[in-house]
Amino acid sequence: MSYRNKPKQTQSSAAAKAGFSSRSARRIDASQHNTSKLPRQYATRKDPLNGLFEQHVVPLLEKEPSLQPITLFEKLEEIAPGQLERSQLRTLQRRIKTWRVIHGPEQGVIFRQKHTPGAMGISDYTWANELNITLAGNTFKHKLYHYRLVFSGWTYVEVVLGGESFESLSSGLQNAFWQSGGVPLTHRTDSLSAAFKNHTEAEVLTERYTKLCTHYGVKATRNNKGVAHENGAIEGPNGHLKRKIEQQLLLRDSRDFTDLKQYRDFINVIVAKINRQCHTGYLEECAYLSSLPARRTHDFSEQYVKVTSSSTISIKRVTYSVPSRLIGVTLLAHIFDDRVVLFYGHELTLTLARMHTQGATRGRSIDYHHHVIHALAKKRNAFKASQIRDALIPKGGFWPRYDSCPYHR
Repeated sequence: MSYRNKPKQTQSSAAAKAGFSSRSARRIDASQHNTSKLPRQYATRKDPLNGLFEQHVVPLLEKEPSLQPITLFEKLEEIAPGQLERSQLRTLQRRIKTWRVIHGPEQGVIFRQKHTPGAMGISDYTWANELNITLAGNTFKHKLYHYRLVFSGWTYVEVVLGGESFESLSSGLQNAFWQSGGVPLTHRTDSLSAAFKNHTEAEVLTERYTKLCTHYGVKATRNNKGVAHENGAIEGPNGHLKRKIEQQLLLRDSRDFTDLKQYRDFINVIVAKINRQCHTGYLEECAYLSSLPARRTHDFSEQYVKVTSSSTISIKRVTYSVPSRLIGVTLLAHIFDDRVVLFYGHELTLTLARMHTQGATRGRSIDYHHHVIHALAKKRNAFKASQIRDALIPKGGFWPRYDSCPYHR
């Protein structure tokens, strides 16, 4: 057509210069020339799978579309031994991908949501055991409490020692509110037993969670039971968070931390980096957050405990030792996620590191050096048959010394 549009160029001469016949030139001028290429109906080479794909793979995919190519390749090796080479796996992968595009089942669709500033904060717990963290060489199994402002993505993360308790929820949520500088209109979780009475069909809050939400003026909501994808605004970020932690651990070249404080500081640095990336959105959202109350509310549960004649107390299936001067006294215990604070009247008496147990098992937390050793020095044979003997054992090379001691024989 470029030749045809030049002055004094006839149809025949333009066609000759372009390298095709005058007949084709006439069809082009009359808009009768079809330039679309018909699909190829023939094979250019021999089928490397020798018809096995259509005969065996397609029926398997129609029955179970989620089968992986490597699984199907191994199945073909069983059906046709010696006919396939490992290099043909890539051919099978391409065939399966093409089949799924044309004949495969429908996939889940992500519906992007339009979020309003200050409308929702969302909380969730996620296991972090796959990070293989150790504290002073000891395995540290724990969860992460994860709070996120949905509009801006501003994040707060707290290391949780126990389960998804009200103490950890109240502590984490309040810390998130105060660090973010405001309260969203709604707070969303999954069906936490610490927040909702899940044995009823209606959405009923627990008494303590109701008081917590009332104190901050936030409306509590939850997703439908067993439908985790409804909380996609936190479920996806859970994975992103743990991948960021994993990457920083690889750079650190060690997964061992001196103590819990060092590990928490490590997590806080990562969270600070996340929040710097969404700082612009966070500043926009701050204008829509409700103001904070004058003070915090309880982030602990209370229990009255009486010190036994064995100088111990029992809290949530764990036996703790206390100083013997407290024997016979009733104490008020404030139970946090990571500690137990004991009061006699209004006087702070003692703070203990909290121990968590799994299931219905009982635990013992005995402070050998501060609560026990002076009593055992007076009653040496009491150790031998003590009901809590194994919990009394101090760290270090104790048993060789005990076996060599003549007093217990």
